[in-house]
Amino acid sequence: MTRVLAAFFLIGLFAVLQPATAIAQETSQADAPAETESDVPPVETAPVAQSPLPADSPVDAVSEDMASFERLAQRAEELAGRDDVSMFGISRLRAELVVWRDRFLEQTNVNSGRIATVDAQIAALGVVPESGEEAPAVAARRAALVAQRNALEAPRLLAQESFARANGLIGEFDAMSLQQQTAELSVRGPSPLNPSNIAEAVTALWQLVDVVGIEIVAGFNVRRESGELARDLPRVVLLLVIGVALLSVGRGIVTRWRMSLTTRQGRWRPLTLFVASLIQIAVPMLGLLAMTEALQALDIFGLRGGDILEAIPQAGFYVIFGWWLSRLVFPLGEHPGYLGYDAQTRAAGRRASSALAWVMAFGTLAQAGFRTLEMSQGAAAAFAWPVLVVLGLLFWRLGRVIRTKPEQREDTVVSAGRLRNLLGRFATIVAIVAPVIAGFGYISAAIAILGPSIVSVALVSLLFLLQQIVSELTQPPDNGEDVRGLHALIPVMVSFVLYMLSLPVFALIWGARVDDLIEIWARFREGFAIGETRISPTDFLTFAIVFAVGYLLTRFIQGTLRRTVLPRTRLDLGGQNAIVAGFGYVGIMLAALVAISTAGIDLSNFAIVAGALSVGIGFGLQNIVSNFVSGIILLIERPVSEGDWIEVGNQMGYVRSISVRSTRIETFDRTDVIIPNADLVSGQVTNWTRGNLVGRVIVPVGVAYGTDTNKVSDILRGIAEAHPQVIMTPPPAVLFMGFGADSLDFEIRAILRDVNYVVVVKSEMNHAIAKAFAEEGIEIPFAQRDIWLRNPEVLKETKTT
Repeated sequence: MTRVLAAFFLIGLFAVLQPATAIAQETSQADAPAETESDVPPVETAPVAQSPLPADSPVDAVSEDMASFERLAQRAEELAGRDDVSMFGISRLRAELVVWRDRFLEQTNVNSGRIATVDAQIAALGVVPESGEEAPAVAARRAALVAQRNALEAPRLLAQESFARANGLIGEFDAMSLQQQTAELSVRGPSPLNPSNIAEAVTALWQLVDVVGIEIVAGFNVRRESGELARDLPRVVLLLVIGVALLSVGRGIVTRWRMSLTTRQGRWRPLTLFVASLIQIAVPMLGLLAMTEALQALDIFGLRGGDILEAIPQAGFYVIFGWWLSRLVFPLGEHPGYLGYDAQTRAAGRRASSALAWVMAFGTLAQAGFRTLEMSQGAAAAFAWPVLVVLGLLFWRLGRVIRTKPEQREDTVVSAGRLRNLLGRFATIVAIVAPVIAGFGYISAAIAILGPSIVSVALVSLLFLLQQIVSELTQPPDNGEDVRGLHALIPVMVSFVLYMLSLPVFALIWGARVDDLIEIWARFREGFAIGETRISPTDFLTFAIVFAVGYLLTRFIQGTLRRTVLPRTRLDLGGQNAIVAGFGYVGIMLAALVAISTAGIDLSNFAIVAGALSVGIGFGLQNIVSNFVSGIILLIERPVSEGDWIEVGNQMGYVRSISVRSTRIETFDRTDVIIPNADLVSGQVTNWTRGNLVGRVIVPVGVAYGTDTNKVSDILRGIAEAHPQVIMTPPPAVLFMGFGADSLDFEIRAILRDVNYVVVVKSEMNHAIAKAFAEEGIEIPFAQRDIWLRNPEVLKETKTT
């Protein structure tokens, strides 16, 4: 439904802009013959005419535009200085200024390519010598190029000046319009509670009914006597039959069809039900349009009856839309809906919503009927106040319903949420304030508050329904699979898009004009200037698209290298990862440079800013830059690679990843340690597996004094040679290290095929040594201490005492 509203908004925007464009074109054509008048500002006498440019150059085009725009700008300036100007005159002249402003905005970048070429030619001639003397041919050529550049620059300067003038006048008109609207809302009118005003309002209402009746009777007689009524009667009857059928039978069929869809299950069930509900709006609206066309075909309604008849589709849309939305927010049956209200609360919500729609429809028809009827302000206020009171009561009731807490159900968990509480509180406050200030005579302010509030609540409800439908469509499957990533972000992104699309609709609801929205869009499109470069949203969009394409292409090539190309080479895993990471950094930098170049952003204007940032980087970010450079060095020199067993300081473990800033190692305790890359480059690092997995194991062994040392050496050598991880080239060695305090100390030193198993090999050798020594009767000593008492007789005397 939001897309439909957006489409209607764009169509309406086009309908508003199209007449304005046509008026501007007609004005331009009408003013074209008078371009040589003497009141034109001294644009045509600019040095452009003396420049070496063709007759149909952009300077001539801009000068022709300036002649017509000058007269329009003078009229606008005269109008802006008056106090009795009408809103119609402001809107008409403003529309013409918008057309001219857009034209001048397009001309602000004229001759950009030629100017860049001429600048390159001037730069190629070099800097003028300090003495001022240079070759006559070079000086003449430089002067010609400077004159040519000035001539090329003139259209841009004229367009920029005219753009600033038109933009300023538009801003003045917008301020005048806002001032008039504020004044209308703050003016206090006659009291609607005055009995004389009430009597006049009743009289006016009766007069409207009487006049409409007279017009219908007169028109019927005229059409009947002329025979035109009998001629058009078959068409009228056919349209009436179609309209009645669609309103009654068609709506019933669609309603029953949608009810049958509620029992079905499936992933697309919420979307199917919503589309079916849209058909519930389309069918009765077509029937109402058919009936309106039938009544208009009778041609028996006069001026006021015709106004009421033209307002019937709008009034009917209020009723149909209110009926449709109330049954989506407060559904029938046992299902509590998305808000989780009980049956009684949902019934009250449906009644309040439908009644609001009917009262707004009645107000629309009455406003259309009173449009051409002479009626005093007091009578209009007396007629509007009861309608505002009824709307306020119904809106207050709806606010109380919205604030009701959801029903507690075992199968469904519905959050009470702060939004419904705030929305309900807002509705109750507005429902009380609007009728009260209307009773004091501020009818315009009350209407400007109550009507938009009701429509805003309806729009918020619609946005909530669409958000819930998207959430249901993107729910994870029932198999318990954890869905993350882009799929999980879809509801958030869709909700953001819905909220952004609703902002202009909210602005229109609360009194903003289409011109105001167009002005915001024009300012957004205008962008901002940095030096001589103007950056617009189009440039940002171009940059984002090109950079996204380059980024995705880089990631695709990285994946291809990692999975397909590099595994077929002789590079180890560390080298492969270094190539993939390096390509990623280079690819992202190239994507950024190409995106900047494609968007037309001149980086030379950022030179001063970049110089200031470099100072800040040198002092405040030196550690980060140091780590970044160290990361590049690690990727190029590869002293450590992913999967290596390294020791840095008191940390030992396997390298799991090397990023630009830091390296992550996994210790033997299965904990991750983040080490800055600068420590790996400037500090001492022990790489146990660099180049190959071969490493040495040392197993210390102690035996008791008196043991045959040769026998111990033979036993230990046999155990080392028998282990499958020990290689024989070079063969393992058994060394008699010396005489310890308690034992004869030996060591087994062997080279392992895979040093990663050094702890396991040492444990297995210790088991084998313990078993072999037990079989051979070799004792493994342990520390023993003999205690000698220097004066044991003292202990005996103490015991006797």
